[in-house]
Amino acid sequence: MMMIYDLKDVFISFSPFFFVCLFAGNIISVLMFLSPVKTFIRIVKNKSTEEFESLPYICTLLNSSLWTYYGIIKPGSYLVSTVNGFGVIVEIIYVSLFLTYAPPKLKKKIGVLAGILDVGFFVAAISVAQFVLTGDARIDVIGFMCSGLNIVMYGSPLAAMKTVVTTQSVEYMPFLLSFFLFLNGGVWTFYAVLQQDWYLLVPNGMGFLLGIAQVALYAIYRDRKPKPIDIEEASHRQHLLPTSSA
Repeated sequence: MMMIYDLKDVFISFSPFFFVCLFAGNIISVLMFLSPVKTFIRIVKNKSTEEFESLPYICTLLNSSLWTYYGIIKPGSYLVSTVNGFGVIVEIIYVSLFLTYAPPKLKKKIGVLAGILDVGFFVAAISVAQFVLTGDARIDVIGFMCSGLNIVMYGSPLAAMKTVVTTQSVEYMPFLLSFFLFLNGGVWTFYAVLQQDWYLLVPNGMGFLLGIAQVALYAIYRDRKPKPIDIEEASHRQHLLPTSSA
């Protein structure tokens, strides 16, 4: 059930400054959601998930679903819900492709995990928020969960950054992904400061700082030749997804 916005919230939401900020954030977030498309084209072409990990996509689906609900119940956050609603659709496609092309044993594991997190946990969280909590308490609980998940997921690039330092090469940290992480964290941090929304500010502020660190590492190591590294270990690190938006 969508809450009714008061006139102040509507005015702020539709002011040109806020609209431009949110529009830019939505465009960048969409590009981040679409960044793994090349990976899934490879999966479909080879009819195999190879060494790619499904967990980041399953977690991103849960996070995007909760942020969509958060954007719906919080006045003035409609664009937070729209971009994450798009993310939900994209992540459902990604998880479905894993269920289609993963080996039989792994397929069952992926199905159970997706069922527990993306269906069971999500339905339980929304049910409690919708039928037990009211008003600000509902927004606070969902916002806290979203923020916590974002913090965990923003930490995923740390493995790639460690690989860069170890190999002294950016081969396993694509520049565009790092750049979009930097832009996404920066835009949503700026918006969160203006809106005084701590649930958006904390995780995206961390993402912004990690984005700066990744771009800095890229500038330092971009021209260096890579040192040898275990191929299987590297393959697990390079395919971690960015966090969902907002």
